[in-house]
Amino acid sequence: MTKYLKLITILLFFSCEKSVNNYAIVIHGGAGTVIRENTPKELQEKYENKLREALEVGYSILEQGGKSIDAVEETIKILEDSELFNAGRGSVLTNEETAEMDASIMTGQDLNAGAVATLKIIKNPISAARAVMEKSKHVFLSGEGAENFAKEVGLETISNDYFIIENQLKQIRRIKDNKYGTVGCVAIDKSGNITAGTSTGGMMNKKWNRIGDVPVIGAGTYANNKTCGISATGWGEYFIRNVVAYDISAMMEYKNKTLIDAARISIHNKVGKMGATGGVIGIDKNGKVMMEFNSPGMYRGYKTNKSDFVVRMFKD
Repeated sequence: MTKYLKLITILLFFSCEKSVNNYAIVIHGGAGTVIRENTPKELQEKYENKLREALEVGYSILEQGGKSIDAVEETIKILEDSELFNAGRGSVLTNEETAEMDASIMTGQDLNAGAVATLKIIKNPISAARAVMEKSKHVFLSGEGAENFAKEVGLETISNDYFIIENQLKQIRRIKDNKYGTVGCVAIDKSGNITAGTSTGGMMNKKWNRIGDVPVIGAGTYANNKTCGISATGWGEYFIRNVVAYDISAMMEYKNKTLIDAARISIHNKVGKMGATGGVIGIDKNGKVMMEFNSPGMYRGYKTNKSDFVVRMFKD
């Protein structure tokens, strides 16, 4: 009898071990002209430290058995609260010298999603996107309506002045040029559930309440437990036209492409051939990580249950 009990215990142990999925988290802080020679060592360290901090927060949630949606939201909030990235506190400014922010989030187990656009007073747009997904019957809210909804569900509001960083103000007044950048996160938890989220201040010097790909589900953000989770960064108009995030998932589902192969096709053969730059991060259903871009560099990093922390900025 004792032998049988030992055998059952061993079988149960291996059964439980097998049920725990590979878990992982990957982030980006925007793709663009990120070149080693043009980046002072001190600034490089600031970016790397903040990316590492964000990864540690998200991975800790996953490691303790938390949900991927919590890991994604908390990770992106770290990046939104930093002045280093074009999201939340560090958002680039519009032609009117104000900040207008977009964000979205999607969960792969149920294909649920939430998105917000042209926010001006919500401290963490990614939290507003999650609230739309979980506390409304809608997917996409914008402008004053989105802000009123966020207030109703108790999210923190703040003056638009909070988002206007002196460096961004000088930049917009000096060059009045179009620039873009985004932050994003994808995570898969121990249950195998994938969440993807993205947040941005959009394109510098934008007019007429321009909205890019970030809050467009399927373009800048997509998650499906059958395939992968994707967060994109780059020239939004081209990512919308190519439905990049969904396109990668579709190639995996219908053409049996790997995550990396599908991402390369989308970023280089589709977006790239149209003359646009940018990148994507992703995680497939098996916990494999992807970070692909066609620009000179992309702020990025990842951590899996089988790897150390990795943080990178440059192409090399």
